[in-house]
Amino acid sequence: MPWRLFIRMKVSPKKYLGQHFLVDENIASRIVDAFSPEAGEKALEIGPGTGVLTRTLLRRYGDNLLMIDIDKESTAYLKKKFPKYSHNILQGDFLSMSLAKLHNGPISIIGNFPYNISSQIFFKILENRDTVPLIVGMVQKEVGERISAGPGSKTYGILSVLLSAFYDIEYLFTVEPEVFDPPPKVRSSVLRLTRNNTNHLPCNETIFTRIVKLGFQNRRKTLRNALKSLNLPEEIHKLDILGKRAEQLSVEDFTELTEKIELVWKN
Repeated sequence: MPWRLFIRMKVSPKKYLGQHFLVDENIASRIVDAFSPEAGEKALEIGPGTGVLTRTLLRRYGDNLLMIDIDKESTAYLKKKFPKYSHNILQGDFLSMSLAKLHNGPISIIGNFPYNISSQIFFKILENRDTVPLIVGMVQKEVGERISAGPGSKTYGILSVLLSAFYDIEYLFTVEPEVFDPPPKVRSSVLRLTRNNTNHLPCNETIFTRIVKLGFQNRRKTLRNALKSLNLPEEIHKLDILGKRAEQLSVEDFTELTEKIELVWKN
């Protein structure tokens, strides 16, 4: 790979933080090209690391870009590298931070997400779905395939269902290990999630989520067996849909099942 694609590291990658710094400018450009927040809308980069993605983002979004990294060494380095935007560089844990306190309005998210917390990042985004209209994220290839999978796929799972209920999901491209320092042992993938028109599901969302999680935690079992802990009444057990496994159900199927369970419980 041409030497000009690489940037000398001034931050030590930390294994316990799951850090693999992107060093390829071409991949950075492709990721940013896939990111298109509304004009004037705030953008948030999670885990900027050494700023390869950040540099391109700042060229396009300037002061509308916020950056957050849990690594003090990274944030100190970035503030020296981009002094004009040092006030937008935050040191902290995205998972425990209030997005409402970061910005009072829509905020689109982009980043090379640390492998060890990528699923948690998406669960956090789900909690804030009304303020996060767009996400472009690089994750482990296996996670990207799981999130973007549809019913009937072996990789279809909890995040596939919960995210597709509120976002349109696109698997954009695969990224090879050698564009990182240090290179991970796995390939990566870039996803784009765009908020759809569903504000609320036509069922109790807490029960919906519980059913989805129970179904996939026992994915080899039929739903009739996977949902035993809910102590469902006999009339629910007779439903044909409970003879299927969770991976066979769409968002609409899970919604319909939740509505039927709700109705029986209410009566």
